[in-house]
Amino acid sequence: MMSSAGLELCGHALVVRGGSLFLATSTSSSDDDSLFIYDCSTVEKKSQEYKGADGQSEDKGTDTILASTFSKSGSYFALTDDSKRLILFRTKPWQCLSVRTVVRRCTALTFTASEEKVLVADKSGDVYSFPVLDQHGPGRLELGHLSMLLDVAVSPDDRYVLTADRDEKIRVSWATAPHNIESFCLGHTEFVSRILVAPGHPELLLSSSGDRTLRLWEYRSGRQLHCCHLTSLQEPAEPWGDKRFAVSRITYWRQEDCVALLCDSLPVVYLFQLDAPRQQLVYRQQLPFQHRVWDVAFEEGQGLWVLQDCREEPLVLCRPVGGQWQGVPESAVVRRVSAHLRGNWAALEGEGACLPSGWRPAAGAAVEHGARRAGSHLCEGGHGWVGHRGGDPAQTLGVSPHQGDCAARGRGQSHAPRSAARPGGAVLSAPLEDSKC
Repeated sequence: MMSSAGLELCGHALVVRGGSLFLATSTSSSDDDSLFIYDCSTVEKKSQEYKGADGQSEDKGTDTILASTFSKSGSYFALTDDSKRLILFRTKPWQCLSVRTVVRRCTALTFTASEEKVLVADKSGDVYSFPVLDQHGPGRLELGHLSMLLDVAVSPDDRYVLTADRDEKIRVSWATAPHNIESFCLGHTEFVSRILVAPGHPELLLSSSGDRTLRLWEYRSGRQLHCCHLTSLQEPAEPWGDKRFAVSRITYWRQEDCVALLCDSLPVVYLFQLDAPRQQLVYRQQLPFQHRVWDVAFEEGQGLWVLQDCREEPLVLCRPVGGQWQGVPESAVVRRVSAHLRGNWAALEGEGACLPSGWRPAAGAAVEHGARRAGSHLCEGGHGWVGHRGGDPAQTLGVSPHQGDCAARGRGQSHAPRSAARPGGAVLSAPLEDSKC
């Protein structure tokens, strides 16, 4: 799988991305086996988006997904890609809401706690905000750094915007007046790769850097509370012990105040516990794997999901057993989600998207089932395939491909999605045209 592979979790919603494609499904143990697939490479590119200042065409990008995130409630999902687009989705049910252009390629994004805006950080050091409810509203420049931004976060009360840059700085700005700076968190000696406001502890910030440290801050004052040197935790026999690496993910489990740290696709995850009363991080253990780990994410009530570079076993679920974290026997949920990934592995590696095996488009303009009618399920942007692979084998599985915008279909107007769920959870959608890979 490509190095752009990523994993996002919110509630029972799980997203795996790779190349220009992402797959969304549920980790619920219910019989719901729905799968949503979206391919950024099918989104129509507007030629005017790629004209430079001299009028010459610029690099159009590869459509690779660069960053993605859920909103706090999990109701929305957003991504940015290498073709300078911000794509917004509703998740209940999954539906593409808008495709908007950003000024420069983005490095990170986050929703405000109120879910009214998406904040997008780019390689030039700027943060733009885009409205969520006004789905076609333009971006607004909020703040800027002198160097590339690598991460962005907001405080749980939406009062502060926190930004991390390539020049070792973490800045805390007022959200309502970003030119007013509350503090700087200074201490890292190399680029700051990740920042995370600790869930349940709104005054505390976790940060990681190319200096191979994990730090804890009281971010409003800019005071460093604790610093862990990852090099001191490595075993001498580890083959990567003498290599430089950066933290690619910090994720947090509120259930036990557990912090998981992943470094540049290494086959190991570092686990810490946040001791908030003592304002320190306590190292617990290393969790080794047989394959490179691409990403990790906690699911409350379940444990740590690990995405690894192994087609036969792409996902591992880990839980604390007897005080030590370890992989647990593969459950029905892990088998189901892993089967989805194996069925789309080539596409996740960047070889293009294909209709999942065993699926077929619904025939005709609509599908009837009892008193319910499934109409067009439109997705503005790229392909949005919704289907179901369980229950009655005679069920018709719906596919709703969409290429380009509404204007390309002739009327130039926005269409509301009209989809109906069949008994048993199947989502049926009438195709706009024949589906082909």
